[in-house]
Amino acid sequence: MADDPRRDDDPDEGKREQNAFEELLRQLGLSGATGAGGTPDLAALMQQLQQAFGQMFAAGAPGPTAGYSGFMNPAAAGAGAPAQPGQVDWRQVSTIARRVCAERGSDPTPTREQRESLTEAARIADGWLDRSTSFPATEQAPKVWSRTEWIGSTLPVWERIIAPVATSFADALADALLHSGDMAEQPAELAQMAGLLQPMLRTSGAMMYGQKVGEALGRLASEVLGLTDIGLPLGDDGAVVLLPTNVAAFSEGLDQSPTDIQVYLALREAARQRLFAAAPWLRPQLLSLFEQYAAGIRIDMSAMEEMYRDLDPSAMNLEAMQEAFEKLQGSLFEPVRTPEQQAVLERLETLLALIEGWVDDTVTLATGRWMPTAPALAETLRRRRATGGPAEEALNTLVGLELRPRRMRDAANLWAALREARDVAGRDALWSHPDNLPTAAGLDDPLGFVAGEVDQHEVRPDEEPEAYDLDAELERLLNEADKERGEDGDTGSGPEA
Repeated sequence: MADDPRRDDDPDEGKREQNAFEELLRQLGLSGATGAGGTPDLAALMQQLQQAFGQMFAAGAPGPTAGYSGFMNPAAAGAGAPAQPGQVDWRQVSTIARRVCAERGSDPTPTREQRESLTEAARIADGWLDRSTSFPATEQAPKVWSRTEWIGSTLPVWERIIAPVATSFADALADALLHSGDMAEQPAELAQMAGLLQPMLRTSGAMMYGQKVGEALGRLASEVLGLTDIGLPLGDDGAVVLLPTNVAAFSEGLDQSPTDIQVYLALREAARQRLFAAAPWLRPQLLSLFEQYAAGIRIDMSAMEEMYRDLDPSAMNLEAMQEAFEKLQGSLFEPVRTPEQQAVLERLETLLALIEGWVDDTVTLATGRWMPTAPALAETLRRRRATGGPAEEALNTLVGLELRPRRMRDAANLWAALREARDVAGRDALWSHPDNLPTAAGLDDPLGFVAGEVDQHEVRPDEEPEAYDLDAELERLLNEADKERGEDGDTGSGPEA
């Protein structure tokens, strides 16, 4: 601090600043982080702050995982911190997801009878689908999983989708803590430590978001029926997957026979897998859209700033901050959509609706002759989706995405109209290239799309809409008028008087 010009102008400025810094540490309960002569002991301060934030975030976590302090304090759990600040520790996400799943009911390993029953249902489903789609069956044998197996097998795809959101949240949290309100006006010593504090705060932010992800995946694993419930290909080998524990829970209270329910769910799962296999561009494009959407998420930190404004500076200590964080937990994760992100969202919603609509039409055709109970099962799934089923809840919780059931009904009507007009092969042919598929405008007018009367152009996020230039348009009209007069024999060199 010897080169600080303020010290040259006012010899007492440095002492006052040092006293203010010591008072700040005392208020935070970190007065032991100063060394001889009152100079900051950065190593001790960092250690105390890390422990303080870990305790604060762990105690402030709501829900069934309140008290998972090992997640918020990895050293205590012996797991080690994430490799880089701001990155989620996915081993700990898996641990939390499994614990939440266990708290929601037993998760037995599928029995031999369950495996045989669901495998037979998948075999029947494939035979029926051969008559309702031109896409061939995948070559992978069906799989029957426990909830825990579902978590472990799908985690790599979730990591790919969610990592950008976690990074955005961690950055926003660190920036808010270091640069918002009074924190930005603290003594120079604290400002100099910002570069050291930021990685720790980004790690704490990633831990907070990782806990949220673990809880959401644990709830999702407790309710999903297969591998593709949410429309995403969470596996890459094309195998039909069913979870017997969740299928049994779904079947409770329904009038249909267990065999009908299993075959119907296998039909939907197998139809999605056939589609992903027959349209190899679909999986990467769908995941790419999710990544674009997630990467564009901005966290609304106004709640954080409001927390700082409400804190009494005279009583600002870790206990007061912990209380504030407990009230803040819910609002911290509210995403803010940018215009670019909104454009990606519309494309993503449209594609997910087209997938589910095609599955609806394909399964409806497959079950028409063989399963009278199919319409009732279809309605049950529609209601589950409309009231916020596991797929909708997970997407909204993890990336702030809300699916609209009406769009899926529109898509089902569109595919049915295409099948009536062009037969099954003509309907399926549209999946040969993404440019063939209906846009949001096509879903708004299914019959118009089938008749070729809908403008399919859509403005991409990286494509600027063409501006309307009035002067250029007038000049074009005048030039056309001059050209017409010339063709009629008018060779005058200027306009008529």
